[in-house]
Amino acid sequence: MRLRSSLPALVFIAAAAQGCASSGSDAGSDSDSGVAATAAAASPDSALLAAADMSRIKGAADAPVWLLIVSDFECPYCRMWHEQSYDAIVREYVDPGKVQMAYINLPIASHRNAKPAAEAAMCAGVQGRFWELADGIFATQERWSQMPIGSAVFDSIAGAQSLDMPQWRECVGKRRTRDMVEADAVRAGQIGIASTPSFVILRGDQLVRGITGAFPVDTFRVALDAALAGAGTPARP
Repeated sequence: MRLRSSLPALVFIAAAAQGCASSGSDAGSDSDSGVAATAAAASPDSALLAAADMSRIKGAADAPVWLLIVSDFECPYCRMWHEQSYDAIVREYVDPGKVQMAYINLPIASHRNAKPAAEAAMCAGVQGRFWELADGIFATQERWSQMPIGSAVFDSIAGAQSLDMPQWRECVGKRRTRDMVEADAVRAGQIGIASTPSFVILRGDQLVRGITGAFPVDTFRVALDAALAGAGTPARP
């Protein structure tokens, strides 16, 4: 599944809560950034980007419900949600095959290291290790977010993940996943998302609910259970 081409054109339904907001994302200054996904798909790096694309999807391919996580690695509320809710959702919904989860990048313009962090994680995704690097990036956010350039910390995290480091460094250095990160941000804006963390819950192609903010895990249990009930799938044992 190519996530970049499958994000639905939805009007986002939001519920207010804690989050990182911006009048615009750091989607780049190139005039053609709005067609970054198309350009990426046609580029010589298309196989590399396809691998990164698949790596940020977690769960069974036939799961009836999607949870799209629109997030910024430098946003403290995104980190809070990841630390408090992510593991429980994976354990209760993703691992049993009920929900597919995907990470969508929305680096906020005021967060100087957000886009480099996203590109670093997507480069780890080329080797199938997106979520492992995402865990490390969120866990060290207070450290690298204070640096002029956080790349040394990202390198250290990547080195602990049994990656092919020359390949990962070449990917990061040449910014080979930049188009994918920028395309994520453009698409998020097109469906009305301007803050992180935001979440889209889908049943097939149908929007079930949109949530904006670092709500506690019980909010997501209720929403996912409702989506699964509509799909005729038992929510939880």
